[in-house]
Amino acid sequence: MSQATLHIPGVGASQATPPSVRIQRQTLSSRIAQSIAVLLLIAMLAMPWWAGSGSIRWAVELSCYIAIAQMWNLLAGYAGLVSVGQQAFIGAAGYTMFVLASNFGINPFVAVGLCLLMPAILAVPAYGLLHRLDGPYFAIGTWVIAEALRLFTSNLDYVNAGAGLTLRVMTQYSLHQREIGIMTLCTIMLLITVGGSYWLLRSRHGLALTAMRDNPIAAESQGVNVKRLRFVIYVAAAVGTGLAGAIYSMAQLRITPPSAYDPNWSSICIFIVMVGGIGSIEGPIIGALIYFFADRYFSQYGATYMVVLGLLTLLMALYGRGGIWGQFAKRVDAPWFPVGRKLIRT
Repeated sequence: MSQATLHIPGVGASQATPPSVRIQRQTLSSRIAQSIAVLLLIAMLAMPWWAGSGSIRWAVELSCYIAIAQMWNLLAGYAGLVSVGQQAFIGAAGYTMFVLASNFGINPFVAVGLCLLMPAILAVPAYGLLHRLDGPYFAIGTWVIAEALRLFTSNLDYVNAGAGLTLRVMTQYSLHQREIGIMTLCTIMLLITVGGSYWLLRSRHGLALTAMRDNPIAAESQGVNVKRLRFVIYVAAAVGTGLAGAIYSMAQLRITPPSAYDPNWSSICIFIVMVGGIGSIEGPIIGALIYFFADRYFSQYGATYMVVLGLLTLLMALYGRGGIWGQFAKRVDAPWFPVGRKLIRT
């Protein structure tokens, strides 16, 4: 019996072969942006040799804004935990660093790393109290914890109560040595907060975070442990925020309860992330730059300036949910820190 060959018109051997594909994670825009970021970090490290003290203070302040905003974005933009009490970890880390350096004689630059144990320790019971709350109740709970810590510190004689502390041990270092140390810490902080967030979102945990951001119920139905992941992000955000708080307090050389636990830190985070773009790495960087230069040049207008910032945040929340970066990304496919994957046919 002869065998018949089935022939389909228009389909040849080459067409039957599946096309070759590859997964693309980096783009030309991301390579350029990340190369610029590396050059900026190198320039930051070298600032004590080419920049003035005023420029260094500005760089420290901007770096702290970026770091704190990135942590708040990770918390609210991905884990769905809107906090208005991150100043609790800023103050706790700052005071711990001052105590370690002033009372225990630890090198203040080393104390910045050691003091991160305090926000990590505080975050565990805090989340244990807050994890049952949702939405606005969670946000109010974080503010209550921050206020409780402020009142406790204000009445604690060991840290000079409401009068605050001065980092007198820094006088044993020259101005140039202090600038080298603090710019090194700022560079490490940006690598940990921005670079660490980028690394996390590109990992398998980043896929879970993205799924949890879009729909936590659906993510949990697909096997994502939402409760555990939120706990880990809350503790990580507390540590990253505490690191920025310790460096900022070191640059000021003085700390008091009103400045360390200032609620304006939360307002700054909300403005930066909402205007820049929530749920992205690029958004907080853009928002931090906008806030930093607006604060430099328009803060002289006092209450009017704050009202304008509040209205801008409100308008972004109503009409531009993705912020400036979100509106840009809709029109131009040029990510700086891409965390997704693209299937490219070759």
